[in-house]
Amino acid sequence: MPDGRNAERFVLTNQHGVELELTNYAAAIIGIKVPDRRGNVADVVFGFDSLDGYLTDKVFMGAIVGRFANRIANARFSLDGTEYQLPANNKQNTLHGGPNGFYRKLWDVKKTADNSVTFAYVSRDGEEGLPGNLAVEATYTLTDGNEIRIDYFATTDKATVVNLTNHAYFNLQGDGTSGILGYELEIPAEFYIPTDANSIPTGEIRPVKGTVFDFTAPRKIGERIGDNDDQIKFANGYDVCWVLRKKQNGVLTHAASLTDPASGRTLEISTTEPGIQFYSGNFLDGSFKGKNGQCYPFRSALCLETQHFPDSPNRAHFPSTVLRPGQEYRSTTVYKFSW
Repeated sequence: MPDGRNAERFVLTNQHGVELELTNYAAAIIGIKVPDRRGNVADVVFGFDSLDGYLTDKVFMGAIVGRFANRIANARFSLDGTEYQLPANNKQNTLHGGPNGFYRKLWDVKKTADNSVTFAYVSRDGEEGLPGNLAVEATYTLTDGNEIRIDYFATTDKATVVNLTNHAYFNLQGDGTSGILGYELEIPAEFYIPTDANSIPTGEIRPVKGTVFDFTAPRKIGERIGDNDDQIKFANGYDVCWVLRKKQNGVLTHAASLTDPASGRTLEISTTEPGIQFYSGNFLDGSFKGKNGQCYPFRSALCLETQHFPDSPNRAHFPSTVLRPGQEYRSTTVYKFSW
């Protein structure tokens, strides 16, 4: 690190040849190696070859983002009668916790085991304009069922807002350059959250039926990504949040299935969160070098970010993201691979 501290690297493996590589810088996923249908193992997430790449990263590569994932409109919100002004880092809005969010922090290594690692970080009162001393933990577990489980936990000493997710970029072919348009995606959600041109929710919760956002049955991502739809035009592709069919709070719900027909790899995602943001890599442009010196081109990877809805602190009808003293924030997301 520039200040002399060391970032650490961890590798977890299971009996089927799946490998999960992590670092405590940004509590990030820096590698996931998975076999294909022929037994060939490849890395299916984007990243960098060294710490230097993560220190200058501008696209949240594999990081845990927060305190508040996604956007907060006009970089401000009110809580219990007090207005909080945040630093803006996405036009006039705050994105993924601000310019120095959790993805810019060296987390502590709290616990390690054969199949899991727990990272911890204390976000001090006023950090990035947010209230309360927030103690956060993220535990990664790799199972012999080819599941990567992320358990989030947080407490605070003052009312605040929390919304955490992992920002891994998936390329299931594992070659770093092939596009995602031939992947088949299923998102079992009947509604999505439309936004304005600045990716801020309008407040409406809109049915997916009859729109380009209907993935209730598996569909190739490229099938309608070029359609004449305002939401597609705003983001130059997909970048909205779907409203999941929640069973009940705290229970894992199927959120998405992603299949690459070429390699045979499939990723299934379940979560306790109420939403999932599908981002189709619209701002990857080949301008920076990733692993093995590769420049990642347009739509060469995608993100499926399990989370609460964007701008929730300013939307009373969205599920609350407020955490108060004495309460516990708990969230779980599971990535299950098959081939």
